[in-house]
Amino acid sequence: MKKYLTAMALGLAALGATAQSWPEKNVALVVPFPPGGSTDQVARAIAPRLTDKFKQGFIVDNKAGATGTIGATFVKRAPADGYTFLVTSLGPLVITPHLIKGMQYDPLKDFDLITVAVQSPNVLVVPANSPHKSVSDVIAYQKANPGKMSFASAGNGSSDHLTVELFWQQTGTTGVHIPYKGGAPAHADLMGGQVDASFQNINSVYQYIKGGKMRALAITSAKRSAVLPDVPTLTEAGVKNVEVTSWQAIVAPKGLPPAIREKAHAAFVEALNDPKVREQFTSIGFEMVANTPAQFAAFQQLEYARWKKVIETGKISIE
Repeated sequence: MKKYLTAMALGLAALGATAQSWPEKNVALVVPFPPGGSTDQVARAIAPRLTDKFKQGFIVDNKAGATGTIGATFVKRAPADGYTFLVTSLGPLVITPHLIKGMQYDPLKDFDLITVAVQSPNVLVVPANSPHKSVSDVIAYQKANPGKMSFASAGNGSSDHLTVELFWQQTGTTGVHIPYKGGAPAHADLMGGQVDASFQNINSVYQYIKGGKMRALAITSAKRSAVLPDVPTLTEAGVKNVEVTSWQAIVAPKGLPPAIREKAHAAFVEALNDPKVREQFTSIGFEMVANTPAQFAAFQQLEYARWKKVIETGKISIE
């Protein structure tokens, strides 16, 4: 018994020493989407702060494809040693599991949750020269022309994809979903008039709205956004129960040593709360979250159930 207790004490001491010295080499922040989108913005904002703090490189690694599941699967299979984290949107954690059969990970079991970093509403946007000047115009057009109005998204299973599906369900309309490989190409085609509309993360299109290249018709939050105070909420525009918040979060492979998890959580939260990072995000419509792993777990359960219901109700499939 004495030998067992001694061994256990030595093991705990080793874990403590490991946490104290972490990180001793570069840390990968895997983003499961192309550069330039909301999730990539979050990773690239905090990486320099973490690098400065620990004097080790925090390297953003874009592993895009399969609606974010390629990057998520890579992180699930990585060693749980504190040198690989996933910086992701809600898609791979609460949406795509209901859309893709035979996924290589279970989002509720295969990751250690670190924190929800930020959240933001989506905004219904149309090209600047669109004939649609209001949500009522969009609904009227769709009812008169069912299945014709096209809506771009950053990809199958993204929050903008599911938001338009929910919008159709709540308004009794139909349209055409056009998935892109990331937000940037969707933005380009929307501004070019190749697609008619989109529900995009407010932060990713704020510059285009302010620059007169897109027209904002409504936002999906419960109240108006401080950065777009003249744009009504969907509820104000007469569409209820389409309150949607997109969010970005940080997770690690399951089995991260508790001491490293706590140290990493504190470091990520500190980076997110850096005044310059906060200003960078809030100025374009993000809301800072930086919550605890327990709060993240409860939130994930709610979001997982919500999007499961939306997908089943709409009989949505991407296969």
